[in-house]
Amino acid sequence: MTGEPTTKPATALLVLGCPQVPVQTSIALYLINRLKKAGITPVVAGNRSANTLLVVSDPDRHYLGEVIDLDRAVALITEKKRDFDQCFVFIHNDAGVSYAATMGAISRAKLYALVYGEHFDEQVKKIEFPCTIIAAKAVHNPLPLKKAIDEVAPWAA
Repeated sequence: MTGEPTTKPATALLVLGCPQVPVQTSIALYLINRLKKAGITPVVAGNRSANTLLVVSDPDRHYLGEVIDLDRAVALITEKKRDFDQCFVFIHNDAGVSYAATMGAISRAKLYALVYGEHFDEQVKKIEFPCTIIAAKAVHNPLPLKKAIDEVAPWAA
């Protein structure tokens, strides 16, 4: 033993809802890649459809690591069995805003609201809790949201 304290690697939770808007999967994989390169361990929590899209998109798990059910993740955090350093909630509808508010209330993680879709500006107005908002009108083309994420560079925080 060296007597030196061991530091636990930083972790990030990506909360994915219904993958109705096409950019969600590509932006999730992009964010996972950037977080991993920064030494942050990403965990994906989504509904069955969102998780399946990611698993099928990365079958050899080059980017994707742990994937869990969204309701299970909420339960684990609520029961204080697990928590994260950062939490990225993907928002394109009211349910996404609700999940972000829930994560802000139950987790100690630094909260990021990734708001996208045709009516992203309407969803931004509904966010009345502390978080960093990253927003862009991105439906089929992920580049506007990628650019907004890159400007914030949450992996460098």
